Amino acid sequence: MIRYNLQFFAKEGMGGEKTEPATQKRLEDARKEGQVAKSKEISNGVGLLSLFLVLKYWVGNMGVQLMDVFGGVYNRIPAVTVFWNGTMPQTDTAIVYRYLLWEVFLVIAPILLIGVLLAFICNIVQVKWKPTTKPLHPKFSKLNPISGFKKFLSPQALVELIKSILKIALIVYICYTYLKDKWPLLFNMYDFPLMQAIQIAAQVVTDLGIRISAFYMIIAFADYIYQKFKFKNDMKMTKQEIKEEFKQQEGDPAVKNKIRQKMMEVSRRRMMQALPQADVVITNPTHYAVAIKYDPEVADAPIVIAKGEDYLAARIKEIAKENKIEIVENKPLARMLYANVDVGQAVPPELYQAVAEVLAFVYHLQGKV
Repeated sequence: MIRYNLQFFAKEGMGGEKTEPATQKRLEDARKEGQVAKSKEISNGVGLLSLFLVLKYWVGNMGVQLMDVFGGVYNRIPAVTVFWNGTMPQTDTAIVYRYLLWEVFLVIAPILLIGVLLAFICNIVQVKWKPTTKPLHPKFSKLNPISGFKKFLSPQALVELIKSILKIALIVYICYTYLKDKWPLLFNMYDFPLMQAIQIAAQVVTDLGIRISAFYMIIAFADYIYQKFKFKNDMKMTKQEIKEEFKQQEGDPAVKNKIRQKMMEVSRRRMMQALPQADVVITNPTHYAVAIKYDPEVADAPIVIAKGEDYLAARIKEIAKENKIEIVENKPLARMLYANVDVGQAVPPELYQAVAEVLAFVYHLQGKV
């Protein structure tokens, strides 16, 4: 005989096909692992666009500041070389060099700061603020060469290849369409004064960069939509996975039923042990039985110490007979007590009169009144 399991023929293996939307717990667990629907192209596109926009409107001021920086540096060199007879010691060279780097950094710092800030904002807008360090933890599975080779043949790798081709084609097309009318001007730049040549080059570079960045944003938004769709599809679950997750959160229904049965058995045992203390058992007479005890020193009202239906009602009546407890037939009262009063609770005020009449009858039979 050949044993077989039809689940092996399912699309996704033993769990079946992933057709169910991800649960909230699945999404939260994925978020903790750093798995979110995010497109890095959005951050790259916004960063590029902001860089060239800042350069376009800040490059003139930045050029003036850089000229002042280099002018200040070169003005210091003659004084030092004269003091040292035409030479410049290594220590002074290092000081001047550090000064130059610091001044240049202060000039370009606003551009760097704006780029970092915009990249941060783009990530916050895409995935909200919930940092996690789990993606930084080392995973030896990432070093598996077989897994790495599979990534080259995955649909994600194909999408990345298509994006790269689109980027290159986009850059080539925009550069060609923009520069085809600029070539005569660029070839004659050596005839212009230095500052004018710098201004022309800066204008060409920034305008070209803005055009490339603007069109790049189209690819970025398309990639963001794809990443959202891919993440939603990757997070789908099989019906078996949903059942297992429900068991983990709520507990196995079979185990919960067994626990509930055990608790009911313990409760019934205690109820039967307290039954001999009852003053009276009120019956339906066959379907319901409710045992009542009244002790003015314990409570102001009679208390239901046992109740049951059908088989349990018959068992309550048997124990009542064994302990010579009066059994009174009162169908409406028995039904009301069984439906509205739990074991251990006092009789509600609206039933005081009916219960008091039954107790008075029982006490009269027992000669207590």
